Amino acid sequence: MNRIRILSVLFLAGLGLFIANQTASAAASCYILSSDIGYVCDTNPPPTAYVQPPMLPDSILPGRKYGRLVDNINIYSEPNMSSTIVRNAGDGYLWHSIEDTANNQGEGRLWYMIEPGGWVRAEDIKLGTTSNFTGFEVLTQPERPFGWMLVDYWYSEAPGEEPGPTAIKLPRYTFVEVYDAEIDEEGWIWYDIGYGRWMKQTYLSIIEFNPRPEEIGDDEYWVEVDLYEQNFVAYEGDRMVYAGLVSSGLNRWPTYEGLFQVWERHMETNMIGAEGKIDYYVNEDVPHTMYFDFDIALHGAYWHDRFGYKHSHGCVNMPPRDAEWIYFWSDNAPNDLWVWVHTSDPHNYFKSQEG
Repeated sequence: MNRIRILSVLFLAGLGLFIANQTASAAASCYILSSDIGYVCDTNPPPTAYVQPPMLPDSILPGRKYGRLVDNINIYSEPNMSSTIVRNAGDGYLWHSIEDTANNQGEGRLWYMIEPGGWVRAEDIKLGTTSNFTGFEVLTQPERPFGWMLVDYWYSEAPGEEPGPTAIKLPRYTFVEVYDAEIDEEGWIWYDIGYGRWMKQTYLSIIEFNPRPEEIGDDEYWVEVDLYEQNFVAYEGDRMVYAGLVSSGLNRWPTYEGLFQVWERHMETNMIGAEGKIDYYVNEDVPHTMYFDFDIALHGAYWHDRFGYKHSHGCVNMPPRDAEWIYFWSDNAPNDLWVWVHTSDPHNYFKSQEG
């Protein structure tokens, strides 16, 4: 039973999308998929339950470039050092879209335009890399909890034990399903992710089905944000349709719990906060923003890849393609999108199994 079989990553033909499939019988198979190492455990998964969505044909995301300004750099009116200094950028967490580039051969320097009539030297801006992580559309209702690895780590052969010498390290964002759970002597929950391969709860973000809040109608669209697990689930009534990871507010700037509705939406918007403070930030052209709790929003975050962990000033950061999916899906909703923010108790797993 410790035999490990690794296959190449499976892609949807012509689309380059890897597929996560749900097993029909926990006793007969196990399912783990990593975009880095392929399948672990079962080599013959049954029909697809989880599918990474295709890029929308009119998506604003492809080709976008963003960068963070170095503190206290000058912004010039033209891509050359002899042009007028428009202003000094000051210091802070300052992210801008790259609108154009120019190669000044006389200076031997590359320039980036961050606004009309605003140019910065290439050495004065650090280009960002947008996260490649994307959640899944849920095509059939899950038979068991599922989730993703949050760190690169090896599985163990029993709860509370160190990984064995033959264990494979599962990369961050590997998709897993949960077949069983136990609590070790120190009180940590360990999840069986198939064939007796166990992973400690701190290395995973786990999604379980939760009942619809009574205020939400049985045909209404809503998103559940779990502050403990740092993930989200989209529902149509009682049907799960999408799931992924988020980054909510850090303890200093918490995302508050409650039931809200989206009251304003923007395909792109600028976000500025904490002016005059050490944590001053400017995030330009934030994609697919949906405000639900005053100035707190669901939105795409192109400036980090810390999904599954708290990382924001209070908003619910989503991988850009996930935010795009939620934005257009909810645009067809019969209601203003509900957003239920709460903190789950991982021990509910055991209660659900008893039921």
